Amino acid sequence: MTAGRKPKPTALRLLTGNLGGRKLNANEAKLDLAQPTPPDFLNDHAKVEWGRIVGTLFRAGLMTELDRSVLAAYCQSYGRWVQAERALARTADAQADADQALTIVTHNGTAMQNPLIGIANKAKADMVRFALEFGMTPSARSRVSASPHEMVDDLTREFFGKPQVLNLYGE
Repeated sequence: MTAGRKPKPTALRLLTGNLGGRKLNANEAKLDLAQPTPPDFLNDHAKVEWGRIVGTLFRAGLMTELDRSVLAAYCQSYGRWVQAERALARTADAQADADQALTIVTHNGTAMQNPLIGIANKAKADMVRFALEFGMTPSARSRVSASPHEMVDDLTREFFGKPQVLNLYGE
């Protein structure tokens, strides 16, 4: 079984054009935009990144309360990447030869890649993967014409009628 391409949300298909002519989902959930607060467990670098981007995502019509955990995962990956890169830089500063920070010597005298490089690379890859979900890379933005929430509402209303807001909390 192959995964295939992820489906594009209906509102984005309306904005970018339904080039494939596929049937649009008239029952797609509609959530209110929000600027959620960051979870307490985020490290300091992650909290700074949260503060830097949550407003931008909100203004672009891409941030709801439901997106909080995915944004937290992005920010924590960013924070972990910063921590690992800074730790590598401190290690390099402490070495006579900065290239020595890229390797460590094991107990038996074998040189191997510094584990911080693996941590940095994994966090960076995770960060980019989550960033794609929010259209936060140049290539992701080139595939999406994001518009303010009001325009998405107008297009949705024109196509589907009055949008229904999904109440996840039963209030």
